[in-house]
Amino acid sequence: MNRHILISLLLSPVLVLFSCMREIKNNPAADDIDLKVKELVSQMTLEEKAGQMTQVTLDLLTEGISPEKSNEPLVLDTAILKEAFGKYKIGSVLNAANNRARDRETWNRLIGRIQEYALAHSRLKIPVIYGLDMIHGASYVAEATLFPQQIGMAATWNPGLISRAGEITAYESRAAGCPWTFSPVMDLGSDPRWPRQWETFGEDPLLASAMGSALISGLQGSSNDPGDVRHIAACLKHYLGYSQPVSGKDRTPALIPMSVLREYHLPAFRKGVESGAMAVMVNSGEINGTPVHASHELITGLLKEELGFKGLVVSDWQDIEFLHTRHKVAASHKEAVKIAVNAGIDMSMVPYNFRFADYVVELAGEGEIPMSRIDDAVSRILRVKYLLGLFDRPVTKQSDYPGFASADFACDARRTALESITLLKNEGDVLPLPADAKILVCGPAANNMRPLLGGWSYSWQGNLVNEFTEGYSTIYEAIRDLSSVPGHIELLEGVIYSDTGEFRNERKRKPDQLAGKAAKADYIVICAGENSYTEFSGNDTGLDLSDNQQELIRIAASTGKPVILVLVQGRPRIIRTVEPLAKAILNAYLPGNYGGEALARILFGETNPSGKLPYTYPKYSYSLEPYYHKHTEVLKIKGVPRGTAAEPQYPFGFGLSYSRFVYRELKPDKKEYHPGETVRISVKLQNNSGREGMETVQVFVSDHYASLTPPVKRLRAFSKVMLQPGETRTVNLEFPVNDLAFVNQNNKLILEKGDFTLSAGGLSQTITVTETRVLEGKAKQGDPD
Repeated sequence: MNRHILISLLLSPVLVLFSCMREIKNNPAADDIDLKVKELVSQMTLEEKAGQMTQVTLDLLTEGISPEKSNEPLVLDTAILKEAFGKYKIGSVLNAANNRARDRETWNRLIGRIQEYALAHSRLKIPVIYGLDMIHGASYVAEATLFPQQIGMAATWNPGLISRAGEITAYESRAAGCPWTFSPVMDLGSDPRWPRQWETFGEDPLLASAMGSALISGLQGSSNDPGDVRHIAACLKHYLGYSQPVSGKDRTPALIPMSVLREYHLPAFRKGVESGAMAVMVNSGEINGTPVHASHELITGLLKEELGFKGLVVSDWQDIEFLHTRHKVAASHKEAVKIAVNAGIDMSMVPYNFRFADYVVELAGEGEIPMSRIDDAVSRILRVKYLLGLFDRPVTKQSDYPGFASADFACDARRTALESITLLKNEGDVLPLPADAKILVCGPAANNMRPLLGGWSYSWQGNLVNEFTEGYSTIYEAIRDLSSVPGHIELLEGVIYSDTGEFRNERKRKPDQLAGKAAKADYIVICAGENSYTEFSGNDTGLDLSDNQQELIRIAASTGKPVILVLVQGRPRIIRTVEPLAKAILNAYLPGNYGGEALARILFGETNPSGKLPYTYPKYSYSLEPYYHKHTEVLKIKGVPRGTAAEPQYPFGFGLSYSRFVYRELKPDKKEYHPGETVRISVKLQNNSGREGMETVQVFVSDHYASLTPPVKRLRAFSKVMLQPGETRTVNLEFPVNDLAFVNQNNKLILEKGDFTLSAGGLSQTITVTETRVLEGKAKQGDPD
């Protein structure tokens, strides 16, 4: 046999090896999977069990100059494959070789070939589970349908759209042969300094819970049957408290009281577990001096025992080894393995060697890791593989996925982008623009697809985006194509981003010509913000919009022409000093491949904007509090404000429309409530304008007094509705009374009697909870309508 296997060969994805296996079951969850798992585990050797717990990266299995770098064209190395699957019985592979997207044919052949080799060397015919970061669509598949990033998904306030995005992601991932995605991110996006805020569903626990649950439903199917070959396994990440480091930098220490962890960071993960997510990935950082990968309290005690999580817990990239090399809580790599596995880690994302498997075998032989812990870990891994149907159908056939990259899928991505874009300012109703307007389009995001997609798009940092997006429209191209007079649209970027470098790299390009070109224009559209990044590469020293871009806005405003500012950004950049210079401001977040089209349609009024901020947009660098801050953040001394949280640039949940909505008659169904009951609310909403539009009704609740200082308010329900011109509708919302509980200083979930103010659309009503009850942390978060 040839020592190397060239991936570009036309290998059949339907392998002879699989033809004698059982016919796939329509509903594998109906089988007694636990019994199958128990029987299989009983037949496994310790070495086979350790292999199942080991996950390596694809680059390790290919020919290359190092385990981190593969040759192109991509070649699997049979000697390494023999070591991985013959000797170590590796159970999982992840990632994209050379960190770049491949077409679905290549992916399907590649994963099929790995699966073939693993099964051929598996005494018990245990399949591999392959995982990729398909976080806003099948983002490592070249032709796939990509949606807005999660922060943009959250800005739609429309869980139905997010569920559909999950369905399409799952379908196109399976078409490429991948059954597992490391998504959704359930971290709380409460700190804009953190470079992964854009990967979250925003700062509110209820919004994150609703959106995350919807995405899981789409990925795994409404019947929660990921074994259906149109669905895949979801993975909640990064459990727990990853998003609130003290410094704001990625993978740096956090100091978070347990009451805050439970009150704010845990609800989305709880909802994800209740929604049936098959896997959880662990926080790379540390909390209160303990790395989460070493925390038995958080992984086993809270996640597995209290929340009842039955799936597999996987480490993040190299994080078990980092207990030794970074966190310094283990004196050796071997000790790090002992600590992490005993804490509750089931699978190690190693990713560049096989030492983890060796250490597990040694530690088990020495009695340092109990066999019961190893058997539990392996059982969880095998259970996911059975639920995915991998024992029956380890590979998929491309012909079974005729809808891949279909026009229907593109329509869903366009709609999600449209509903995400948030109108923050519209002075004098300058928007929408006339179809025949003369427009000068400027800024580094004007004619570049990379900032529209962000990180985890065709590559880790998104730096390869422009290689894969030739068929899509930039903002400038979309405005030009939608204009009734294309010749009226001109481009002068003024500032440009680096195509391949880090996100901070930008330079000026002929900004001195702006004034002359503006003389011929009716409006100036400036597309500003950030280039793509993720993780530690996005660590920054400040949140202000770059000096170059602020200067460009000032030059544009000095011409006297109306300036429309379009923000294409992963986190809210501070625009305080230039905000007054813009007549209109749109926040596009990271809207994906159809973001240019969506922005053009909104600018010209073909679509009415309906996005709402999923975070508080800060006005000052030293005022980054979320909307649920405490009353003392807005302290007044002798009538003079001394706090800062009262002055965001734009508040959480804010977003304008071309329609005008009027709220009337906010009514709870009664005045007094007992624990365990449901608060039902109605409010009349009128579209007092001449065009149809969507409005998200948001119900906030403020606790008047509590034994632990209460936040100013908390979101408790929301519903997005479409109203025709002049239409009035009664909108009904509800939430459990138990959602008014909070985690007290003893880490108990407690509902305290007293008065609460309900507010929506500027209206308010007071209700009363009649008795105090300790809920012991087991109450469930309510869902929005």
